[in-house]
Amino acid sequence: MSTFSGLGTAASALAAARRGMDVVGQNIANQGTEGYTRQRVSTSAIPAATLSTRFSTGPLPGHGVSVDGIVRLGDALLDARVRESSSAAGFWSARALAATTAEAAMGEPGEHGLAARLSKFWVGWQDLAIAPDSGAAAAVVLESAAQLSAQIAGGYRSVATQWTDTRASADRAVVQVNAAATQIAELNAEIRNALAAGRSANELIDRRDSLVQVTARLVGARGTLESDGTMTVRVDGNALVSGSESRSLTLDGPVSMDENGTLTVSWSGASDFPVAVDGGELGGMLSVLAPADDGGTLAGIARSYNAVATALADMVNAQHRLGATASGQPGGDFFTVSETGPAALGLQVAVHDASDLALAAPGAGPLDAGNANAISEIGRRALSPDAIWTEAVGALAVGTAGDIQRAELSDAAAITATTAQRSVAAVDGDEETIDLLTFQSAYQAAARVLTAIDESLDVLINRTGIVGR
Repeated sequence: MSTFSGLGTAASALAAARRGMDVVGQNIANQGTEGYTRQRVSTSAIPAATLSTRFSTGPLPGHGVSVDGIVRLGDALLDARVRESSSAAGFWSARALAATTAEAAMGEPGEHGLAARLSKFWVGWQDLAIAPDSGAAAAVVLESAAQLSAQIAGGYRSVATQWTDTRASADRAVVQVNAAATQIAELNAEIRNALAAGRSANELIDRRDSLVQVTARLVGARGTLESDGTMTVRVDGNALVSGSESRSLTLDGPVSMDENGTLTVSWSGASDFPVAVDGGELGGMLSVLAPADDGGTLAGIARSYNAVATALADMVNAQHRLGATASGQPGGDFFTVSETGPAALGLQVAVHDASDLALAAPGAGPLDAGNANAISEIGRRALSPDAIWTEAVGALAVGTAGDIQRAELSDAAAITATTAQRSVAAVDGDEETIDLLTFQSAYQAAARVLTAIDESLDVLINRTGIVGR
C-alpha cells in the first residue's frame, strides 16, 4: 500500500462531501419549484486492492468513496397514480362545470325561471276567463305569451352559446395536448442522450413528468417508462409519444349545436382512425357535447326547450281552435312554430289583437269564457309543457348532483395521490438543513484527515534521518 494512498482516500471524501453540499443546495434552491423532485448523492465504498504476495502487509483499508451518481427520489408507482387520478378528476370536473353552468342559466327553481313564466301564462288565461270583457286581462295574456316565447328562445340560445364555448375549449385542449406531446418527445431525446453519456437528467425528467401529467389531465393519457429512460405516452392504447417521435390529434365534427353529427378525435392525417377519448377534460367535454341520443348534457337541454315549445304550441293551438271569438268567428292558432330550425327559436305568438282571442265555447255568446278556462287548465295535464319542463329540470338536477359528487370524489382522490407523491418527492427544508450540516461536517473531517496525512508525510520526507541531531 502506497504511503500516499491516504491522500487519495481523503480527497475522495472531500469530493463526495462537496458534491453532497452541491446537491443539497440544488434542492433548497428549487424548494418552491413546481414539479421538482428532490435528489440525493449516491455513493459507494471503494474496496481495498487485493494483493496476495510475500510482500503483503496484512489486511488493508479501502481507498475512499466513489460518487456513483445523483439519484432522483421519485416513485414511479405514485407518479402513475397521480396521472390516473388526474385523468378522472379532469373528466368529472369538465362535466360538473358544464352541468352547473347550464343549471345556473336555467334559474330553476326561481321567480325568473321558465316554470314560473309558464305559471304566469296560465294564470293570465284564468284571469281572462273570470273577466272575458277586460281589455287589460287580454293584454296581459298576449304580453305574457310574447315573454314566454322569448324566454324559451333565450334559454335555447344560452345552451347553444355554452355548447359553442365548450367546443372551443375542446379545440384548445387538443392544441395543448399536441404541444405537450412535441415537448415530451424533445425531452425524451435529451434524457436518452444525457443518460447514455453518463450525465444527470433529473431536471429534464421532472419537466417531462410534469408535461405527461398535463396530458393525463387533458386527455387521459398513460405513461410507460422505457429501459432507455424515455417515456411512451399512450392515448386509447396507441402511442402519442414514442421515444423522440410524437403524433398529433385532430378534433372533427360540428361547430354548432344545431349541426348534425358527433365530435370525433382522430390522429392527424388519419381521419379514418378515430381515438376513443374517455378520460381527462377533453373526454368530459366530448361527453357534454354529444348528441342528445348519446346522452349529451347540452343537447339534451336544448331538446327539452324544443319539446316545451312544440307542446305549448300544439296544446294551446288545439284548444284555441275549439273556441270562438267575441264576434262569433272560430278561433285560429294562438302560436306559430317555424317549420325550419329549432322549435324553441321558431315559436311566435300568432294573435296580436284581443278581438282574435277565442275565449268562448262555440255558440255560447260573446261573454262566455269556457274556452279560456280550458286553456288555463292545460298546465295541469299529464303531458303539458309544464310537465315536460319539470321532468327535464329534475333530470338535470339529478345528473348535476351526480357529476358534482363524482368530481368532488375524484378531486379528493387526486389530492390524496398528489400528497402521497409529494411526501416522497418534495423538498423538506428541515431535512435538507440536517443533510447540509452532515456534509459540512464530513467535509471538515475529510479536510482534517488530509491535513494530518500531510503533516505526517512532511515529517517522513523532510525529517527522516535527522532526528536527534
